[in-house]
Amino acid sequence: MNLTQGIEKLFQKFLPSPFTLAVLLTLLTMALALIFMDTPADGSRVEAVLRYWEQGIWNEGLLVFAYQMMLILVLGHILVLSKPVERLIMDITRWTSTTSNAALLVAASTMLVAFFNWGLGLIFGALLARKVGEHAQARGISLNYPLIGACGYTGLMVWHGGISGSAPLKVAEEGHLKELMGSVSQSTVNALPMLIGTQDTVFSSSNLLLFATVLIAVAVLAYVLGRRTESRPVQLEIFKFKKESTNEAKGAERLDRSPLLTIAFGLLILAAFLVQYLPALRELNITPNVLNFFMLGLALILHGSFKKFLEAVEEAIGDVAGIVIQFPLYFGIMGIMSQSGMISQISDFFVSISTATTLPIFTFFSAGLVNVFVPSGGGQWAVQGPLVIESALQLGVPLPKAIMALAYGDQVTNMLQPFWALPLLAITKLKASDILPYTLLFMVTASVIYIIGLLLW
Repeated sequence: MNLTQGIEKLFQKFLPSPFTLAVLLTLLTMALALIFMDTPADGSRVEAVLRYWEQGIWNEGLLVFAYQMMLILVLGHILVLSKPVERLIMDITRWTSTTSNAALLVAASTMLVAFFNWGLGLIFGALLARKVGEHAQARGISLNYPLIGACGYTGLMVWHGGISGSAPLKVAEEGHLKELMGSVSQSTVNALPMLIGTQDTVFSSSNLLLFATVLIAVAVLAYVLGRRTESRPVQLEIFKFKKESTNEAKGAERLDRSPLLTIAFGLLILAAFLVQYLPALRELNITPNVLNFFMLGLALILHGSFKKFLEAVEEAIGDVAGIVIQFPLYFGIMGIMSQSGMISQISDFFVSISTATTLPIFTFFSAGLVNVFVPSGGGQWAVQGPLVIESALQLGVPLPKAIMALAYGDQVTNMLQPFWALPLLAITKLKASDILPYTLLFMVTASVIYIIGLLLW
């Protein structure tokens, strides 16, 4: 049994569903809080922990955050189901003639798209890999199809450092940091800025250079692997992007299918977008609301009718099932950790074993580990974000650097964690063990680049 089969069996044997993991982490956090927290002035420890948990679950600011993350994923999926994106995928597919050039094109284009929106990049990469396989089959080209599938997953390795990254977008919202840390300590809150704009995180020269380096290195590695690995004939059925309705529109349904009304409304949204957010855009400051409002208007325009848009919504809405039910549990964990004093205790431990130079590296590795158990960047930010902020403040590490260290660690182990690969595996008809040998190589390559980058930042 090789390494990748062993990893797949390890996940199957010891890692239950993400929801079950969230429940187990909740119970573990409760147990640790009961052991290490101080006895409250009123009531018992058990009552206090249950109260902290309930307050965290229904934290209004974090519930808004969950809805924002759901929209980022759904709107990204809706965009990829539009005709213009379908044409883009088919245009890229026509350039593929060998495994090596197909691997390079799929990896590079998937990472570029995922930098804009991770939901878009996830489905775009899966569909592109599938269409490359069908293209090779139709022309009798031998292909290393598992490698192509792995290349279609590389977007999940750069997303958190991109425009839809949960942590950098949330800290760009005014007051989010202070709200997140409000129950940790007042001295911490007083030391925090009102916001950390994406010009200091996503659009910083350091992050853009790291992204470009990872993109080039992984694309070149994919090309080399394509030349050195075995290719075989591909056997796939034709994948249909979306069923087109052929029924004639009658009565009020004409409004549902009206391109004029749909595009006009989409343009109205984009006009409001410019009125509201142009000052922030000039400063390169992107928040979840900025991104979602733009994608909503763009999706309506690209689909060209409310009917097609709503059909895409129905197809994409299943993506958010995990977020809807898991995020409140993550928020409850954060509520327990912050109000019980556990965040300060854990951050004190990291501070005791770290320096300003090594803390970002510890953050990178710990974020990668946490991502295995909390396979959601948004959920991970809610749980781990306060620890990172508290530790960075104590050691004088620049907050943008600490936040991006968490983002890099979270995203890179997606190449190991199969949870977000499920849509890709369903579309490409591959297994996790098929793509893991290649995604692990991509993960190691990117990790080396991110670690060197954090040391030089």
